[in-house]
Amino acid sequence: MPFNYCAYIDPSGDHRIGYLDFNTEQIQPLSFVSGTRLSSLYEVIEAGESNIVASPESTIPISDAKLLPPISGRDVLAVGKNYVEHAKEFNSSGFDASDKNDQPTLPVIFTKRATSIVAHGEPVLLHPGFTETPDYEGEIGVIIGKAGHKISESEAMDYVWGYTIINDFTARERQRDHKQFFIGKSPDTYCPIGPIAVPKEHLPANLQVQTFVNGEKRQDATIDQLIFSVPHLIACLSQAQTLQPGDTIATGTPYGVGFGFRPMKFLKAGDEVKVSVTGLGTLTNRIASPDATNLTVDRVNAQSSIPVSNLKTRGHNGLVKIGSKELFYQFKGQKDGPQVIFIHGLGGSSTYFSPLYEKLQATHGLHLIDLEGHGLSPTSALSNLTVESLASDIREVYKHACPESKPTAVIAHSMGCLVALKFALENTSLVSSLVLMGPPPSPLPQADSSGSFALAETVRSKGMLAVVDVIVNAGLSSKTKASNPIAVTAARLSLLGQDPEGYAKAFMALARSAGETVDVAQLPATCRTLILTGTEDAVSPPAICSAYGQKIKSSEVKILNDVAHWHLFEDAKGVSDAVYSFLGVA
Repeated sequence: MPFNYCAYIDPSGDHRIGYLDFNTEQIQPLSFVSGTRLSSLYEVIEAGESNIVASPESTIPISDAKLLPPISGRDVLAVGKNYVEHAKEFNSSGFDASDKNDQPTLPVIFTKRATSIVAHGEPVLLHPGFTETPDYEGEIGVIIGKAGHKISESEAMDYVWGYTIINDFTARERQRDHKQFFIGKSPDTYCPIGPIAVPKEHLPANLQVQTFVNGEKRQDATIDQLIFSVPHLIACLSQAQTLQPGDTIATGTPYGVGFGFRPMKFLKAGDEVKVSVTGLGTLTNRIASPDATNLTVDRVNAQSSIPVSNLKTRGHNGLVKIGSKELFYQFKGQKDGPQVIFIHGLGGSSTYFSPLYEKLQATHGLHLIDLEGHGLSPTSALSNLTVESLASDIREVYKHACPESKPTAVIAHSMGCLVALKFALENTSLVSSLVLMGPPPSPLPQADSSGSFALAETVRSKGMLAVVDVIVNAGLSSKTKASNPIAVTAARLSLLGQDPEGYAKAFMALARSAGETVDVAQLPATCRTLILTGTEDAVSPPAICSAYGQKIKSSEVKILNDVAHWHLFEDAKGVSDAVYSFLGVA
């Protein structure tokens, strides 16, 4: 059973929780008993140790991970002047604007901004121009384990989950001049926490804290020397406010800070500050050079409140960065052979074309793309999908994958056919041929557009289960539904596997296509086109496909008997034979 917890970013970029072995400098990843990986100490606190086990993954060296503060994301509740000798040195330092007495009669409470929190090993900024008096304060941090209000001192320790180490760096003149401590206590990087957090059950009751600057011991005290004990602090803080699981209390620093010396010993560039606490290891941070870059802004900017849907990949595996978005892309087959781009339809993914892969990849280069919000491609709430935006995405992915821009065949299904046509019309030199399986009419009739908008809202409010039966029933032929349960299952799985928001956004893109006509007559005669549909395809009836065929200069229409709209699921052989024949694949 683990008895310490560190937060880190693993080599794949995932946020994880692990057990840190100080002797071997290895991290053992941890998970819930179910196998689900842990990603924050808040999860550990809520789940309890009985629900946490070592993950079956191999340990990783600390050098291969990026250590994070074990707890972060909230302001730290901090206590000033909580050791007798420190209260005296503070009162006589000239920096105490809070009280004229050596010892406070009530706890001195302030907060440190969440943005000031950094990890073990991270540099601490000097902030020249803001302060000339940077000082250290080694402290024991108490981590709350459950919510509480009006907690009594006698019960307070029941609300303690465990402990960590905090270095309460301070800009002394700012602490003094602003009277309240917040400004002087909250500069960026002024709250290192770590390297680990440990449940109280695995620690002695009387913890010792020591601070060293460049190897010189400056502070040495125990937790039983606090003026206001941990139970007293918890009772005080919870009198009129609710403490939350994961709230962290910096309990105060002992005698021996920089302003207590004569002359005063404030920190300078290159100084190394170490804070050690019984059973918690050592928190080490070095003072950065005056011109060091403040990375806090980058950290804040990296966080976003904009929701991203359909995040299914681990460590962005398989995703290609296209501008500000990521799309799933795979290449199969021969780089030197004829190229083929696959564009799936609404409710599908690149996997839909699997029946065509095995044979084609022996001779062709296959570019498999999941449209934004579908399959394994995420989608941001800021991204407004249209047929045009999806066609642009296809162009950018292909440009990334094939910078020499070889002419390519495009095989598309359903709404993907509109995307393929848009792509072909805007990139005539890139597209050598088209295979359109069940192309919807363009423009989409107004009634179909209104119905698509309505379905999008249904999916958003009730999920895919609310529409799957209707779509499967309308999209499969009578024969398929009666005699091909595998095709029915495949269609249901494809739909139920979709992210509701991604599906709804794509449905809206289809609905918006009512406002634009794809002028297929403008396709060059050099772009050979196969139009494929089924006798029962309600989305793309034979009459619509015949009309497309009359407008497209070099085209042929293939109609499959007893097939509706999920052509490859319903008649994989018929579709494959038609495609292979069209592409000249023996």
